This record gives sequence, C-alpha cells and structure tokens, in this order.
Amino acid sequence: MEISLRTPFPIALVSLFAATIAATSVSAQAPPPAPTTGVLTLLTVKPDVQRPDLMKVMPGEVRDTVKLYLDGKIAQWFARGDGRGVVFILNCATVDEAKALTDGLPLSKAGMASFEYVALTPLTPLRMLIAEPAGTPRP
Repeated sequence: MEISLRTPFPIALVSLFAATIAATSVSAQAPPPAPTTGVLTLLTVKPDVQRPDLMKVMPGEVRDTVKLYLDGKIAQWFARGDGRGVVFILNCATVDEAKALTDGLPLSKAGMASFEYVALTPLTPLRMLIAEPAGTPRP
C-alpha cells in the first residue's frame, strides 16, 4: 500500500485501517466488547410545550441538573445549537442508568421533553493499530 504526502488524511486513515485489518490474522480472537464509558443524552423540549408552562418548570430543572453535575453524574453539558434543548454526556455505565437519571428531572416528569441516548465506548478500531502481527514473538 502506498500513501503519498498528498493523500487526504481521511483516505490515508481508512487505507491504514484496511491494511491493518488485512495484516491481522484471521484466526485471531475478537476482542471483548468495549465497555460503555459514558452516555450521550439529547434532551429535546417537545414542540407543543408552551413557553409559560416551560418557564414554570425551569427553576427546578436547573436546580436538579446542577445537583447532578455537582454529584459527578454530568461530565459535560451543552446547549443545542438549534435552541430546542440540551446535550449531556453522563457518567453512566449503561443507557438504563442514564435513563433513570433523566427520568427524575422535572421536564421529564412533566412530560415536556423527550430524550435520546447513545452509549459511548472507547474507539475500538484503535486496537488494530497496536496489535502485534501474527507470529511476532513477545520478549
């Protein structure tokens, strides 16, 4: 495989992964599944919620969210660029654990928000970059 200095980075990276996969022994055991290290949680305020109703719930929502942050449950939080809610990266080992946290928030209890959850894991394709070629003796 030849990668020149003019090859765009994404193409070079894909080529490197492909070469690494080809060099890996077919008989090698699959690595164990990657552990969930966090949960990306998207909170979206439902479109039919009226602003005055939302504002009645927000003081409690902010208070409870700050408590989760101070308890180490929220690793990062962001406003959504579309203005429709927030994004949390929760320190949870499962989506169910994240759901249990968000179910306790006032917006969730009032039925004013919906949530989406994505389990986050380490970038496991990196294992291919550190794997020793088949038949290489270990010192």
